[in-house]
Amino acid sequence: MKRLPPLPALHTFLVTAQCCNFTHAAQQLHLTQGAVSRQIAGLEEQLGYPLFVRQARGLSLTREGQEWLPRVQQVFALIEDGVQQIGAAGTTLQLKAPTCVMRWLLPRLMEWQALRPDVPVELTTTLQHGGDFRREGFDAAVVYGAEPETAMPLLKLFDEQLTPVCSPQLLAGKLPLREVADLEKHMLLHPARDERDWQTWLEAAGSSLSAQGKRQHFETLDMAMAMAVQGTGVAIGDWSLIGEDLAGGRLVAPFGLRVATGKAYYLVRPEKGAPPGLLALFEWLVEQANSR
Repeated sequence: MKRLPPLPALHTFLVTAQCCNFTHAAQQLHLTQGAVSRQIAGLEEQLGYPLFVRQARGLSLTREGQEWLPRVQQVFALIEDGVQQIGAAGTTLQLKAPTCVMRWLLPRLMEWQALRPDVPVELTTTLQHGGDFRREGFDAAVVYGAEPETAMPLLKLFDEQLTPVCSPQLLAGKLPLREVADLEKHMLLHPARDERDWQTWLEAAGSSLSAQGKRQHFETLDMAMAMAVQGTGVAIGDWSLIGEDLAGGRLVAPFGLRVATGKAYYLVRPEKGAPPGLLALFEWLVEQANSR
C-alpha cells in the first residue's frame, strides 16, 4: 500500500490552493513562505507529479492539483464536522428562561431528562423577558412578548391568556366571588409592580375597581400564585402557565373570561450552530404546549 501524504502537508496544499499564493498562504498558516514552499515541494515529490504551476505573479493548479483540491476539501470538511458533532455529544444544553414561565417549563424539563438522559439541560432563570446570544453563552432561550422581529429560528409555545384565580377555600368562603364587582371585597395579588395584567383583564370584562382596593404586589408570577394557593387573595395569571394548578385543584378560576394579550412565549435559538439534541428538545416542548 502506497504511503499516504501527511495531514499537515495536505492542509498546506488546501490553503495554498485556495489563495494560489505562497505569501498569502504563509500568512494564514503562520509559517514562513519558505516553509510553505518546502511542504508543497515535499508533497509533490511524494506524489510524483506537480500540483502547482509556478508563475511570476502567483500560482495556478495543474490538472492533478485541480483533481486533488475537492478531495482534500472533503477530507477536512469531514474532520471539522467530526470535531463539532463528536466533541459536542453529551454536552449540556444551556437554556435561559424568564421566571414567569417556570411553573410550566420546569416540570417538563424534568420529564425530558427522564426521557432523554443523553441530552441534559441546564436552566438559567432571569427576570428579563428577552435574550442576546451575542453577549450571553446560551444555546437557546424562552422569550416572552410580542413575536420577535428576528432572523433567528423561533417556535411559538403558546399565547398568553389572562384569567383570575384563587384557592377553592377562598371561593367557598364567606365573601362572595360570583361577579366581577365582588373582587372589590378581596385582596388582589399582582405578579408585577405595574398592575398591567389586572387592568387588561378588567377592561376586557367591562369593569374597573376602586383605586383604594386591597392589593399586594410580587416580583414574579410564581410568588403571586403561591400566595393565591394559600388563600391570601385573588391572583391574575396566564391560563397556560397555571394549568397544572387548575387541573390539580390547587387553584380555581371563578370567572370564565380568558383575555388574550397579543403576547406569547417563544423558543429561540441562534441562527447558526444548533447543538445536538436542541432541535429534538424544541420539538418536544412544542408538542407539550400543543397537548395541554
